Amino acid sequence: MALVPTPAYPVYYIAVLFAGGESFFMPLLRENNFLPDLDAIPGETASRARIMFINYPNNPTSAVADLGFFSRVVEFARENEILVCHDAAYTEMAFDGFRAPSFLEAEGAMEVGVEFHSLSKTYNMTGWRIGFAVGNSKAIEGLGAIKSNIDSGVFQAVQLAGIEAIRGDQSCVREMAQVYTKRRDLMVKGLRDAGFDVESPKATFYLWVRVPEGHTSTEVATRLLEDAGLVVTPGNGFGEPGEGYFRITLTQKRERLAEAVERIKAVVF
Repeated sequence: MALVPTPAYPVYYIAVLFAGGESFFMPLLRENNFLPDLDAIPGETASRARIMFINYPNNPTSAVADLGFFSRVVEFARENEILVCHDAAYTEMAFDGFRAPSFLEAEGAMEVGVEFHSLSKTYNMTGWRIGFAVGNSKAIEGLGAIKSNIDSGVFQAVQLAGIEAIRGDQSCVREMAQVYTKRRDLMVKGLRDAGFDVESPKATFYLWVRVPEGHTSTEVATRLLEDAGLVVTPGNGFGEPGEGYFRITLTQKRERLAEAVERIKAVVF
């Protein structure tokens, strides 16, 4: 059994499904700062579970976690003999001086977990499919054995580019974070002016926006597509607790985002 957050990047659940496993879904709710409530996991479920997926900074909610939360996860995993898999793809996409902690900073985390990082977001290498995993040596050894037998290695030129990115001057990462900060501020202000309830995230390039009262995620996404020519992702596509929200991605230039804001303001809900 796997402990899987919801709403979440769909791959966690799909990977468990492909492996013939069973998922127990951990709701990420606003009233809990979009962190899973470990105390709400039934004891029998916890004892059966063998793996837990977490992801902070989070997709799609853009929530962040602190070391206190990670320490509770370590304790929970140790008590129930669970392997923690932390998806840390967005740790470098942080704003306003915030630094997203690594799960492995928590005491004892190396004993119970692994952390996955992608170069896609940090270095704009999306589609190059390169990343790395760090953590528990036995888990990394097992991952290496499986990967070696189910797929082929990354093209060598991409590997060399990844090495250069990690070893090189990191000013590009800071500059990109500033770009996303400006885009975030523009969209948050514009959405609030349009009457939407949206938090200003500390990290990721996503906005997790509440839908207007009396509407569903799908209804809002459809209206924005048909009446404004905008594509947003309805929150229920990430899992049932995502209902009531939609996700906006800040990967367009500010000019395009400013145009999107004006189109959104023209749609009456």
